[in-house]
Amino acid sequence: MTWRMPAETAPHDRTWMAFPRPGITLGETAADAAECYAAWTAVALAVADFEPVTMVVDPVEIDRARRMLGSAVELIEAPLDEFWMRDFGPTFVLDDDRPGVLGAVDWIFNGWGAPAWSEWRRSAEIARFVTAEVGADLVSSVLVNEGGGIHVDGEGTVLATETVQLDSRRNPYADKARVEAEFHRTIGATKTVWLPRGLTRDYDEFGTNGHVDIVATIPAPGRLLMHAQNDPGHPDHDVTRALRAHLEQETDAAGRSFEIVDLPAPETLRDTEGFVDWSYVNHLVVNGGVIACGFGDERADAAARRILEETYPGRRAVTVDSRAIFARGGGIHCITQQQPSVTT
Repeated sequence: MTWRMPAETAPHDRTWMAFPRPGITLGETAADAAECYAAWTAVALAVADFEPVTMVVDPVEIDRARRMLGSAVELIEAPLDEFWMRDFGPTFVLDDDRPGVLGAVDWIFNGWGAPAWSEWRRSAEIARFVTAEVGADLVSSVLVNEGGGIHVDGEGTVLATETVQLDSRRNPYADKARVEAEFHRTIGATKTVWLPRGLTRDYDEFGTNGHVDIVATIPAPGRLLMHAQNDPGHPDHDVTRALRAHLEQETDAAGRSFEIVDLPAPETLRDTEGFVDWSYVNHLVVNGGVIACGFGDERADAAARRILEETYPGRRAVTVDSRAIFARGGGIHCITQQQPSVTT
């Protein structure tokens, strides 16, 4: 049996999300909470214009979810603490030798390295819950990993980050060979392209320690979309240039050098917490569209849509304001997880 994680551009049956609930990510004030609920809702409704959305909702929030999402989104109840579905939900895979069979990888989730502030034990059970809901074959893994920590081309290439999968708080006994062997077993990767690090903000107390889905993605085999911070006043100016130079020397599973397309960052450099990691790379590809992050920068948001539509021909890019999501540690890609269609 050989599992393969298809590219995000492959057809989807649906997108999975998790609805916000009280806790550290929601925020401390009523205004914080309202902002969070509204941001997750806006993403869900934008995705629902293109494909079905199923939202996992903690029982304490079911009434609010029904009120805010209406009939546009399917709701399923299950206990939650965190609500970053990409990171704790299953990574769906296919078996090309068994048409019609859907698999779901259950990575170990420990709240991005089990920091003291993180509440994660309930959400760590969601991958198996979703697997059972869709009737997928469970692919159990001993690797601590999050869905935002990988990107694939569907043809054997996976992007990963040394400071994530090799993080001693996640996998203290892992080395590259062990991680690569597990990627091969679970998602069919034959070539792991390692990034040495992620963006600056991602190493703060509430960061993921370098998730790749805010840095680079693979829109098509042999091609990369990369976050580009063009302002020398931001520390990621040097970081993104170094990462680009690194990836220019890499090849994919087929031995191709990468064509790299830059996605320039918006003009804003800082928020109340420090240098921002606002990135248009953290988008979600859906059936016929792209759900793009927006940052209240009309010129940069429009430029990102143009680049995304050029990079994903035949798809319409839609911007959803993501500042409230990024303020909590991620973006649109981080709160969604695609379920690929299976062929019979």
